[in-house]
Amino acid sequence: MPDSKTANAQKMAGVPTTVLSAKPVVLSAPGRGEDLQIRVSAPATGGDLPVIVFSHGFGWSMNGYAPLADFWAARGFVVLQPTHLDSRTLGLASEDPRTPRIWRFRIEDLTRVLDGLDKLEASVPGLAGRLDHDRIAVAGHSWGAQTASTLLGARVLDSDGVPGEDMSDARVKAGVLLALTGLGDDLTPFAAENFPFMRPSFDRMTTSALIVAGDNDQSHLSTRGPDWFTDPYTCSPGSKSLLTLFGAEHSLGGIAGYEVAETTDESPARVALIQQLTTVFLRSALYPEDTGWRAAVAALEEDPKPLGKLQSK
Repeated sequence: MPDSKTANAQKMAGVPTTVLSAKPVVLSAPGRGEDLQIRVSAPATGGDLPVIVFSHGFGWSMNGYAPLADFWAARGFVVLQPTHLDSRTLGLASEDPRTPRIWRFRIEDLTRVLDGLDKLEASVPGLAGRLDHDRIAVAGHSWGAQTASTLLGARVLDSDGVPGEDMSDARVKAGVLLALTGLGDDLTPFAAENFPFMRPSFDRMTTSALIVAGDNDQSHLSTRGPDWFTDPYTCSPGSKSLLTLFGAEHSLGGIAGYEVAETTDESPARVALIQQLTTVFLRSALYPEDTGWRAAVAALEEDPKPLGKLQSK
């Protein structure tokens, strides 16, 4: 049997392994009104495991996004999925006084997970001491991508266009932002009135990130077309890559789960590409000596029938 270092190296090379998942793992959350429930998915063996904290889209929970969470965990990552207050599983009423601040609670949820890594490790049998606290990434889809982006340096503009609080987190070394909405200048009147937090500034989103957008993602929140979802790449500095998926809508082929009602463009092949590219991107971002990302970029460029295109800066 290989030792833990060897086993982890094998998993990080792309060989899938058995995954163990525990839920709910609960962190105390004073002032939130609900303790924070988290699903923890991890390889059954190995040590020095990098961490991905994943923020779900509107209404989802720790139980969603299995196509991503399971894939990442089977390839050597510990995946932490908090359930935010907007989850349908919690049934928060629209008139609840916390509702206007859910976007802030979401960000605090991710920070709380990072603050509670030791407790999370200790709460899952067999996981204690196996996490690499120096190799942490965040990821998210849709509203979850917006939530995750703040830890990478994105800010929310106030009504006068002034950037708000810096909520970036130095513990986070990389991110994957899936179907992240663009600038607030292009909101529909409904969105502008009801979602004032959807006025991001990406000027200081400096942390390395892969942005994934669908070229058929037409949002009812924007007056622009699918290129709205490329703003996070165009408007942010630093090391960024943009994966534009051909024909993809907001579900990006079904990353939240196959055959779910919100998947309007189901494509297992598209999901498989996202699985593979996000994995090698994060691996190379967290392990600079890893060359997998360069190889994956070259393979996509050479594909005679590609499902998308990549660009980097």
